[in-house]
Amino acid sequence: MRHKFIRLLQFTPFSNLTAFAAHLLDIMGRLDYASLLSIPISYATCSLGSPNAPPPLLDRLHAISIAGFAAVELSFPDVLSYGQTLLGHEVDPKNYDELCKVAAAIKQECDQRKLGIMMLQPFAKFEGWPEGSEGRTDAFERANGWIKMMQACGTDMLQVGSSDTPLEKLDRDRVVADLQELCDMLSEHGFKCAYENWCWSTHAPDWKDVWNIVKEVDRPNIGLCLDTFQSAGGEWADPRTGSGLLEDVSKDELEKRFQQSLDDLGSTIPKDKIYLLQISDGYKAPQPFSAERDDSGLLPRGRWSHDFRPLPYNGGYLPVVDVAKAVLRTGFRGWFSYEVFDGGAEGKGKDIDIVAYARAAKNVQGRLLAECAGQKISGQTATR
Repeated sequence: MRHKFIRLLQFTPFSNLTAFAAHLLDIMGRLDYASLLSIPISYATCSLGSPNAPPPLLDRLHAISIAGFAAVELSFPDVLSYGQTLLGHEVDPKNYDELCKVAAAIKQECDQRKLGIMMLQPFAKFEGWPEGSEGRTDAFERANGWIKMMQACGTDMLQVGSSDTPLEKLDRDRVVADLQELCDMLSEHGFKCAYENWCWSTHAPDWKDVWNIVKEVDRPNIGLCLDTFQSAGGEWADPRTGSGLLEDVSKDELEKRFQQSLDDLGSTIPKDKIYLLQISDGYKAPQPFSAERDDSGLLPRGRWSHDFRPLPYNGGYLPVVDVAKAVLRTGFRGWFSYEVFDGGAEGKGKDIDIVAYARAAKNVQGRLLAECAGQKISGQTATR
């Protein structure tokens, strides 16, 4: 071991011992805490307040700003709701002239609060529609309109969630070609696509699924939007069971299988192909969910995602730290973005002081990074 260390010192390409020490820690499977402190943090505008009755957008931007976040993910429903406030009438989701006026106004409000707009989200049900179908026509009309909104609000990144359209309505052979076309459209403006595995997706629910698609798309402006909830909630947890866990294998086998998946993530994805990591936990469902779609068409994990996603360390049960550590082991040090939908443990909504909640999220970031680096933290730190 001593001789190997000396050879590393002799041939290391690093210009300073600090960088070399961080590299050694990565080799040893440990994360250098100092290297984590440069990670920028963002907060999704849709994620502050009750999921079903959010407070006014400007109040949320104020809370996010004074809590110390650098940027926001701008959510399309917030463009629509603020449009009604700004223009005095309900805005048609396909009236892109009006939507661009609203997006530009939101940019001004963010600028005043020293908040960047890191990404526009969530662009859903895009890929895989059959050639000539109404779904495909609508998807590309929306893509053109959303690109205009991106220009208006000053962001360069579009989040695309893996589609949850029923498989019988999709042509899976079109998925890669559709994303290639979208990336080419975005590239004309210097924009990029962050492709996310939604754990209720019908064709790409896991990180390996979207990573394989991204590799096939083979465009320089597509990367991954990874998410602690989507990964743990799809590969480890299950809101349809009494235990809250996948029950297709024993608990020991489940832990081994999930750890292997995280090891694969940490060792196979290039860091520059990860555009952001979204952070949230999950409450265990109070009663097992039905396996069927609900009246709105949502699958069980989609319903779970909508109302049962608190901040880490605040009543959830997912292995958030394990997922974050796996992502960081790729060398990724980009955006950590907080996207929570906290309807309380029963999912029925609760009163939230949004300023205190945003500050709690900032505290969570500190504890999460420390625990990723192996530090022992008090159990009460970052709880609300």
